[in-house]
Amino acid sequence: MVEHFFTVKRFDIDLGKYQVVLNDHDAEELGVHSQDRVKVAKNGDQVTAIVDTTDSVVEPGQCGAFLELVERLDLKDGDKLLITPADKPASIHHIRKKMRGGELTGEEIDQLVRDIVDGDITDIELSAYVTAVEIRDMNIREVEDLTRAMVKYGEVIEFEGQTVFDKHSIGGVPGNKITLLVVPIVAAAGLLIPKTSSRAVTGAAGTSDIMECFCPVTLTGEEIKRITLEHGGVMCWGGGVNLAPADDIIIRVEHPLGLDPKAQLLASVMAKKKAVGAQHVVIDLPTGEGTKLPDPDAARRLARDFIDLGERLDMRVECAITYGSQPVGKTIGPALEGNEALAALRGEDAAPRSLLEKSTSIAGILLEMGGVCSRGKGKRKAEEILASGDAHRKFWDIVKAQGGKEVPLLEVGKHKADIVSMEDGYVTGIGNKTLVNLARLTGAPKDKGAGVVIHKKRGDKVDPGDAILTLYAESEFKMRTALAHAKKFQPIRIEGMLMQRIPEIRELPEVSRV
Repeated sequence: MVEHFFTVKRFDIDLGKYQVVLNDHDAEELGVHSQDRVKVAKNGDQVTAIVDTTDSVVEPGQCGAFLELVERLDLKDGDKLLITPADKPASIHHIRKKMRGGELTGEEIDQLVRDIVDGDITDIELSAYVTAVEIRDMNIREVEDLTRAMVKYGEVIEFEGQTVFDKHSIGGVPGNKITLLVVPIVAAAGLLIPKTSSRAVTGAAGTSDIMECFCPVTLTGEEIKRITLEHGGVMCWGGGVNLAPADDIIIRVEHPLGLDPKAQLLASVMAKKKAVGAQHVVIDLPTGEGTKLPDPDAARRLARDFIDLGERLDMRVECAITYGSQPVGKTIGPALEGNEALAALRGEDAAPRSLLEKSTSIAGILLEMGGVCSRGKGKRKAEEILASGDAHRKFWDIVKAQGGKEVPLLEVGKHKADIVSMEDGYVTGIGNKTLVNLARLTGAPKDKGAGVVIHKKRGDKVDPGDAILTLYAESEFKMRTALAHAKKFQPIRIEGMLMQRIPEIRELPEVSRV
């Protein structure tokens, strides 16, 4: 077998995988091409890496090593690496099998997930896998095996002898900040809810983006366990702990492709819940125009799949089909949503009804599952906990435990602009995706104070000159860009009560005059 020693040239760039760059001449000598695999070894410690080639970035005899490999092998500039060609993993055959419509065995799925986590699968091969699952789907047994393998090759948090609760939304609705109310309500009732959440990928504010306005959200598994046991819950970033890492790797290729295979969605959600020891889970399934589930029938079918998968994993799952045709509450953007959640926790009259209704409904299901109250009484119990101030106090307990401090209000962007209506009528439609794009153009989620406030929602009366949206930005340039976008795409649809007169043209009879 061909093998060579190379001098390390570090590139402190995070690619999310083990990758090396070789000079074209060296690659030819080794007999490897771009996207082939090589074994990379230092002092007997060895990993598999993906090859990229260049005629200029590294010189002959050098090996460019990126951050993941640098950290894994503790590399410094000038270190010597032994590199040899490596065969393709057997799981490539499993991907081809699924592409042809075959059913994967448990062993094949286990090997595929292990290779994904180990970085032995290239992005091109991973894209083929995601596309195959999108087109060919998986049966419920395959999804169970996929879920278990995703949990197996990652960190697991054990709450020995304790009953653990959790909730998850499949997303697709802007402003869905309900976790900031649900977790403290449930924790205040004496239940354990270690909530790990995502950051926004294509949205304007994930739960972790909002919580980061109050406190650090990157916690270790031990910190998640300790804070949950001491205070009843956490609200942290799932990417900060190694729970079901295959999921994050797969998501990285799903988004550019615009794919979200049902089987992968089921495994993704349930693996993260299984990894934190959850035995009772509520899944929020928003449905309606502009969501992932356009109609209630699609939501009911997915709910059945979640429940069936939960039974196979010894988890009790209940699903809530919720209204998703317009944002939850009236704000989109980290600090704006954080302030709106605070208003709801404090019991202020200005708190949007939609936020309160959805939060207490989801929390109520968890309270019923936990035996805090009987079925049908959970929402009322959640409202009582909220009204008592217990949830508000619990929220700050969790924030402080995660390293934050209590604040009366979060600071929002210093640049502010109203978008006003030029006509009268009623709001008949809200473009969720257009609003998200608008909030992102203001700078959210990276700029915590940026975002959108919605003044008029479906059914509201609008008069000329009424403000329908207010934009906040931390830079004047981003504000100008967002305003131009809003003018062009008009995220709020306003129509009069008289939509059309039929017939539109009619000859009137002659009227005799005296």
